Amino acid sequence: MDGLRRRGAEEPEQDYSDKEPVVDDKFVEGEANTPSEAPDVPPSSDSTPKVLKGVLSGLSSRWKNWWIRGIFSLSMISLFFLLIYMGPIMLILLVSAIQVKCYHEIISIGHRVYKSYELPWFRTLSWYFLLCVNYFFYGETLADYFATYVQREELLQFLVRYHRFISFALYLIGFCMFVISLVKKQYRLQFYMFGWTHVTLLITVTQSHLVIQNLFDGMIWFLVPACIVICNDIMAYLFGFFFGRTPLIKLSPKKTWEGFIGGFFLTVVFGFIFAYILAQFQYFVCPLEYNGETNSFSAECEPSDIFRIHSYSVPPFLQVVLGKTVRMYPFQIHSIALSTFGSLIGPFGGFFASGFKRAFKIKDFADTIPGHGGIMDRFDCQYLMATFVHVYITSFIRGPNPSKVLQQLLVLQPEQQINIYKTLKAYLIEKGLIQAAVPDL
Repeated sequence: MDGLRRRGAEEPEQDYSDKEPVVDDKFVEGEANTPSEAPDVPPSSDSTPKVLKGVLSGLSSRWKNWWIRGIFSLSMISLFFLLIYMGPIMLILLVSAIQVKCYHEIISIGHRVYKSYELPWFRTLSWYFLLCVNYFFYGETLADYFATYVQREELLQFLVRYHRFISFALYLIGFCMFVISLVKKQYRLQFYMFGWTHVTLLITVTQSHLVIQNLFDGMIWFLVPACIVICNDIMAYLFGFFFGRTPLIKLSPKKTWEGFIGGFFLTVVFGFIFAYILAQFQYFVCPLEYNGETNSFSAECEPSDIFRIHSYSVPPFLQVVLGKTVRMYPFQIHSIALSTFGSLIGPFGGFFASGFKRAFKIKDFADTIPGHGGIMDRFDCQYLMATFVHVYITSFIRGPNPSKVLQQLLVLQPEQQINIYKTLKAYLIEKGLIQAAVPDL
């Protein structure tokens, strides 16, 4: 029963048959829940290195858990900044690897829960659908951002032109394989797992695709939101650890109002300062462009208006402290909106994951990271944040990406490009933006 106890606890084994087990490092016992409500899942093993266990053996379980979480948090943050230094390609690979691992963790829970039923082809079809959905999304990305490279390869031009048809055909193959695999007396369970797979794809693949879309809009739209979530998670944990007294939500009784509020204020301050630092560098603020000649990404541009210093009038009641005007980047104001969402709404992604784990009586999605659980345990809020950032960019920052539209036009047939040119020319003449003397093709 070690997997059902709080991480690092050294208490005697308990009987959880008449109460809900602790299923997250932030949980304590809650409402009643009998084993019949959810199938038992084998507990995950403790993946903490033996050397670290020995060093911390003299500490109480509370402080042992604190040190383990802290050490591995700093290790992950260090690795993250190393990948940032290595460039956008490494970040794209990181997002893809996290997506696959999160998908594996969720699907594995379903497999372990219902393994006694020996569902035909369940794991094979699960991975097949993952490949299909990734082919669809990454194919769209290839067509949008690598148009100059696609134009040089005849095979890629064919794949891009019929991409959606090919994607649909691949999905249909999996769909037909699922129908063929249906077995009498297991229909209901098989359809349940079919839905499980598709919801998992929605949570992991589509959200990771949005993360990559945000990255192409400029690394700052990837780094600031990701670091905001990391900061809020750390600050809420520290405030809750040292000052927490008032429970926040029954679903996660160890979450406290003190941690929630303290994490919010410090996250807003962190986001404001971090946005100021990154906004000074073209490398972070410029959209990523693929250079077909060098086969590499570049981030060189004239920074847009939100990444240029502006002067703002200060409200009268703050002028004593700040003066009559302040100079800052408009993006810092946007960072306040991002920090507010990441602190107040983002944690609900974690609450959702906690409810999922409670439903299946598991402590963590996996034991990949000592002191933290699985990869999904650390990225449940990141996915929700990525969706918000994508919606925020398209709603308040810009409409369609001009470079993306141009790259899509370059893939069209010559006669289609000429028709678009004539239509655009007529529109610009009507608006008085160009003279009618511009020659036709």
